[in-house]
Amino acid sequence: QVQLVESGGGLVQAGGSLRLSCAFSGSISSFNVMGWHRQAPGKQRELVAYITRSGSINYTMDGRFTISRDGAKNTMYLQMNSLKPEDTAVYYCALKKSVLSNWYEGGGYWGQGTQVTVSS
Repeated sequence: QVQLVESGGGLVQAGGSLRLSCAFSGSISSFNVMGWHRQAPGKQRELVAYITRSGSINYTMDGRFTISRDGAKNTMYLQMNSLKPEDTAVYYCALKKSVLSNWYEGGGYWGQGTQVTVSS
């Protein structure tokens, strides 16, 4: 059974920083892509960034966010700097098998999410 557990969310003032963590457990060897998504109230879930097992990175946001992973700890991180109120959302980590597979239909896994609230 694969489990993903996010942590590190919270309330921060605009301009502040947070580092989210996602700890993986279980049989994850067949999942080669790890990513962060977010869902703001009333909006669709959107991809923030992903990183592959080989270290390739893709960002969909501006340069304020940095994704990284520690293979030895089976943990992925999202460093978020210069946070804005519009970054307020539930942040989810997810696994999928390949870059071409679908996050939602490719047999991947999702965490329960961690709330990030940025006050103005």
